[in-house]
Parts: sequence; C-alpha cells; structure tokens
Amino acid sequence: MGLKYSSVVDAPLDEVFAWHARELCPDPLTIAVTGSGGLIGTALTALLTTGGRHVIRLVRRPPRHAGERHWRPEDPAPDLLNGVDAVIHLAGASIAGRFTPGHKQEIRDSRILPTHRLAELAATSAPGLRAFVTASAIGIYGPDRGDEVLTEASARGDGFLADVVAGWEDATAPAARAGIRTVQVRTGIVQTPRGGMLRLLYPLFAAGLGGRLGDGKQWLAWIGLDDLLDIYLRAVTDPSLSGPVNAVAPAPVRNSEYTATLAGLLHRPALVPVPGFGPRLLLGTEGAREIAEASQYVCPQRLIDAGHHFRHPDLEAALRHMLGREPAAGQAIRVAAGAE
Repeated sequence: MGLKYSSVVDAPLDEVFAWHARELCPDPLTIAVTGSGGLIGTALTALLTTGGRHVIRLVRRPPRHAGERHWRPEDPAPDLLNGVDAVIHLAGASIAGRFTPGHKQEIRDSRILPTHRLAELAATSAPGLRAFVTASAIGIYGPDRGDEVLTEASARGDGFLADVVAGWEDATAPAARAGIRTVQVRTGIVQTPRGGMLRLLYPLFAAGLGGRLGDGKQWLAWIGLDDLLDIYLRAVTDPSLSGPVNAVAPAPVRNSEYTATLAGLLHRPALVPVPGFGPRLLLGTEGAREIAEASQYVCPQRLIDAGHHFRHPDLEAALRHMLGREPAAGQAIRVAAGAE
C-alpha cells in the first residue's frame, strides 16, 4: 500500500485525509453529512472540504446553496443520497441538561428513528454507497463499571443512555444487511475549547475556582477533537474498519488527574472539590449519575489492533495543543490539585 498510516500521523489533518483518500479509496468521494452545524460537524465538514472532497450537508431547514440538501429525518426523500459515496451521520439532540421525561424523549427520538430511516434509504443506494458512518457514544457501557477495561467486545451496560445508544447502533442494521460497510463511532468526552466539557471548565479553572468532582476517582475516557476527526476520516476511507469503534484516547485518566493537569497548565490551584450535590442540582439525580459522575475506563482496542496512531495520546499533550500552551524547556506541571 506504499505509505503506512503511522508515517503521516503528524501531518496536518487535510494532508492525512488526502493520504486516506489516495491510498485507501483513490476515487473521488462525495460525502453526505448530517449534523454539519454542530461542534464536530463544523470541524469535520471544513476538513473534508479542505481535503478536496465533495461534501453535501443534509439540513432540516430549506437549502441555501447547491452544497445542501433538505433532509426530513423521519421521512427522507428517495433521492436524498443520489450520487453519494459515503454518509457521516452526526445529528442528535444534546444530552446536556436535566433528564426530564421530555428531554429523554428528545434524546431518544432524535437518534433512533432518524438513523433507521437513513439506513433504510442507504440500503436502497447500495452498492454505490460505500460507507455508512454514524456517531455513537461510550454511554453504551453504562455509567459505572468500576475499573473494568471496556473494549468494543465488552457487554453493554445498564441505564438510560446505554439503552439509547444500543437502539441507536441497532438502527444502522438496514445498511449493514444491504452489504454497506457500517461504522459506529463510540465517542468519549471530546476535548476542545470551542465546546463541551473543556469550554465549561476553562473559565472556572482560569479563575482558580476549579476542582475535582467528589472524590475524583471517576475514570474519564476522553478524546481530542483532532484525533476524533482523524478517526472519522479513517472510518470513511478504511475498508477494513467496520462495526463499533471506541473513539477515545488510549490513556483514560481519573477526574482528579484531569483537574490537576488542567489547573497545572493554567498555573492555578485546584484545591476545592466540587460537592456531589452540585451536579444533581443542575442535572437531577439520573442526569448527574449518567453524565457528570459517569466512570468508564474505555480502551480503543479496535483502533489499536488496526495500528492506528493518535496525535495526542496523553492528556497533558492534548490539552497543551488545544490551549496553545507549549512547555518551556524543562518545564513540568507541579501544582497542588488535590489529586491522589
């Protein structure tokens, strides 16, 4: 195959995508993307376009230009995927917020039925459609499995999010039965200052108000945004990759280590732990258990077996890169952060 994947891992992402396309899928690709306006979708569609791919954004509002098509999630038009080589399905309501009955219904309804309908439509587009790649989540393993190492072969867990994610992944079955290569990207806690966890924590830690959550022993399975985009690129172009893929860094950390690392990079203390009742006030008991207090030691075994190389496999390097804080010569983090 010429170049090996590891030889381009340090190249800019658009160059990596060009290599993926040339080596693994040399023909030009037209990729349809749902959720293109979200945090991950915005970065991914920009990257795909920069890499020379033709991107069609599937949008629920009226299209504004030729690069968009109107997508009705519960009843997609028969010609929606005409001329499309691959689908990346990212759309779904945010899980952030209290787990009220209405919010839980929105989380479920925005994922399972739309994915099933899109997979059914994809099945009618085989064999022209080569890949059906969908977002998924490590929530499938349940909120607390102790120190158990969780791989793609591990049994699913219990709880609301585990039920939703299992149904979400099962909804891709029509595409798989039609012979289309399907990939479910089980995403961990995405790290980027543009959104999600890091965007919420950064101002608190910068002000010296950050701290571990409770006893800080919860495992955090995280992934840097650049690495996540790279995984999606591979999912689209690597014909050997199919089924569930854990999109997490290979080195999970405990909450106490995460807070110590972030505080150290910002040269701030992180001595006052957040009491357990704090997340419950914001998210309710169920939401706090499934989101804020979740503890999952997830391993990206499928990617490791495939020889995948991560750009930022350890947390300090990832946070330094994302926050633009490169260390001075010989500098190390030494901050009292209440970690074990």
